[in-house]
Amino acid sequence: MVLDGSRDILILDGDCGLCHRLAEFIDKRIMDREQLAFRPGNSEDAELLFSKMPESLRSADTVYLIREGRVYIRSAAAIRCLLYLRAHWRSLFPLLWIIPLPIRDLVYRIVARYRHLFFKRPEYCNFRID
Repeated sequence: MVLDGSRDILILDGDCGLCHRLAEFIDKRIMDREQLAFRPGNSEDAELLFSKMPESLRSADTVYLIREGRVYIRSAAAIRCLLYLRAHWRSLFPLLWIIPLPIRDLVYRIVARYRHLFFKRPEYCNFRID
């Protein structure tokens, strides 16, 4: 799936403590703030982007990364987030990428299922939206 846009967009769950921590982690270590924008999944921007995606992607209920016009979900999106960070973090990308997709997505789904047990839900969504 390819979407038009000048910036890459990371769509995360606005009610998830793990997603908030991920956004803060990336935001503190990102190389170029103009390269990536964060959006909560229930925002108007995200809804507009979802409307342009096929139903199979819209119903995934996961993290979405729209990078260079392509949509990535689950572990593919999470691992690609490393590409926005400084070199020592980016160096992890090829190591994680060689893990077969079914295994990566299985681990992703397990973490996603139990994330609310380990990470407190935020009182409000405080993603850097610009």
